Amino acid sequence: MLILRSSPASPFGRKVKIAIAELGLEDQVEIVPADTNDPADPLRRQNPLGKIPTLVLEGGGTLFDSRVIAEYLDHIAGGGRLFPHGEARFAQLRLQALADGICDAALLQVYETRFRTAETRNAAWVENQAGKVARALLSLEAAPPAYERPRIGEIALACALGYLDLRFAGSWRAAHPGLVAWLDGFAARVPAFEATRFKG
Repeated sequence: MLILRSSPASPFGRKVKIAIAELGLEDQVEIVPADTNDPADPLRRQNPLGKIPTLVLEGGGTLFDSRVIAEYLDHIAGGGRLFPHGEARFAQLRLQALADGICDAALLQVYETRFRTAETRNAAWVENQAGKVARALLSLEAAPPAYERPRIGEIALACALGYLDLRFAGSWRAAHPGLVAWLDGFAARVPAFEATRFKG
């Protein structure tokens, strides 16, 4: 049995959980919560970076981060399902990179508030990260990705938008009706999206 170390609110962990469901691997992966702030959590032995998600293999080895884990899961499921072959692969990798970049910039904004006092926060830093998110959303609003079945890029984008809903109260929605409609369509087609939504 594979073991996925993650936390319910992680957009990167959510991406892997949706990948597991889309690939039909639920009976092969046990999901075990991880606390990245706890020095006693085995996560720091499983992943020297102490980051989630981390996949513990049956032989005791580990894989990280979400991009590597998702590709490994696609591989053991037969390959070519979440990561297509040929030129289409690079379109998916690009979309995944853009979506993951949204998550990275959003997380940095959250951390600035969570781990710094009001007096030590860097407004210019937060504005820089917010600008990354804004530009990415603008480019995606201009051309929401079309797809026949969700692959890694679409899954990553849905998780990024879901994270913005979670941490920024959906403030992105008013200016991006095309992406709102896209996400609604994704949620309707992919039951795992709602099933993995953080409800805490």
